[in-house]
Parts: sequence; C-alpha cells; structure tokens
Amino acid sequence: MSTIHITHQHKKNHAEAKAAVNRVAKSIAKKFAVTHGWDGDVLHFERSGVHGSITLEKGQVTVFAKLGILLFAIKKPVEEAIHEYLDREFGD
Repeated sequence: MSTIHITHQHKKNHAEAKAAVNRVAKSIAKKFAVTHGWDGDVLHFERSGVHGSITLEKGQVTVFAKLGILLFAIKKPVEEAIHEYLDREFGD
C-alpha cells in the first residue's frame, strides 16, 4: 500500500473551514467516485482501493489516504488533485 499525507494551513473560522472541506470532499467524490461522511471534525472517505480521512483543526487541515496496490500508479495525480482543491478552498 502507498499513503498520501498532506497538511495545509488555513485562516478560516471553523464553519468556513468545514464548508470548504465539504466542497473538497464533494469534488473528490465526484472525480474519484468515493463515498464520504463526517465523524465530528474528521471526514472519512473510501472506495475500492482507497480509504482515508480529512481532519479539520484550528488553522490546519490534514488529508491522509491509503491507496491499494492497483492505485499506486496514480498516486501523483491524486496528490496533485488534492493540493489543487486545498489551494483553491484554503488559499496558498
């Protein structure tokens, strides 16, 4: 298995940050056909071959994902897509 671990700083309040994570999750779900749901301030997601979470903290959002062997080949495009979504929603 291969993992993705991305931490992104932000300056949004909790409600704005949670709304931004929701937008990121919906975009990723649409693009990669994943299901997702919240457990407190942690959004869990999964699909065949991948599972992970997006953790929302004050001033920081962290994405963690485990890719199965068949998705290892697309690790870089997945990381790039996550960075693009985070940059768009949370700024550089």
